[in-house]
Amino acid sequence: MIDHLELSTQDLATATAFYRGALAPLGYTLHVEGKANGFGAEPARLDFWLRPGEPSSPRPHFAFFCATRTLVDASYRAAMQAGGTDNGAPKLRVDIHPTYYAAFVRDPDGHNVEFVCQA
Repeated sequence: MIDHLELSTQDLATATAFYRGALAPLGYTLHVEGKANGFGAEPARLDFWLRPGEPSSPRPHFAFFCATRTLVDASYRAAMQAGGTDNGAPKLRVDIHPTYYAAFVRDPDGHNVEFVCQA
């Protein structure tokens, strides 16, 4: 089980603003702001962190769980409005499996962010 994910970003303020908007539909909030910024759906469980630094190469691909396809759509729209770049609009991806509904967005540092519902 993964406890948390930490990404390096070239511009902490820009990345923080992006994820603040992109993760809002999932109930994520920025709870810690400082040398590293921590997000979570609840203050006692911060599972997504940003820190200044050079992003790794190649950029990691990671996915946020969405309980419904509507949340995938909402998260994709929010990420695009927050400055993301389209990397795959929401759709059913039967090549992965019959109920895999996902969308992909590149964040300001080029990380491949996925929003997925497998129901």
